[in-house]
Amino acid sequence: MGSALFYHLTRSGPGQLLPMLIDKSLQAGWRVEVRGRDRARQAALDEQLWLGEGFLPHGLAGGPHDARQPVLLTVEGQAAANAARCLIALDGAEVRGAECAALERACLVFDGNDPEALERARAQWRALKAEGVEAEYWSEAAGRWERRQ
Repeated sequence: MGSALFYHLTRSGPGQLLPMLIDKSLQAGWRVEVRGRDRARQAALDEQLWLGEGFLPHGLAGGPHDARQPVLLTVEGQAAANAARCLIALDGAEVRGAECAALERACLVFDGNDPEALERARAQWRALKAEGVEAEYWSEAAGRWERRQ
């Protein structure tokens, strides 16, 4: 069973963390699903990833080559056809314990400055732990990413 890593953003946005998480996953040989809750936001993320530094091969789900994409941007309820081994959930997108069992890793990225996002992350933490998923909490509050107990 894969673990769930919760990333508590307090100093930056997901746009700074996401390329690092994707790059580490690709280096491990894993395909990645980046799941959001809003199609327009995922389309904007698609543009941002193409314009960013470095090259992150990816696609927006719904295209003819979804199964070939190393990184596939999806929305809740949309199947990831790329056989992802890592799921990165943004904007409070739902992650279930059964999904974690089939993955190497699930990364849940949330904005710690948004009370609603914070509460949603806490609820997901409780739900995943109740389903037996090993969970880790990472914070950037000290100015760098640190694992907290």
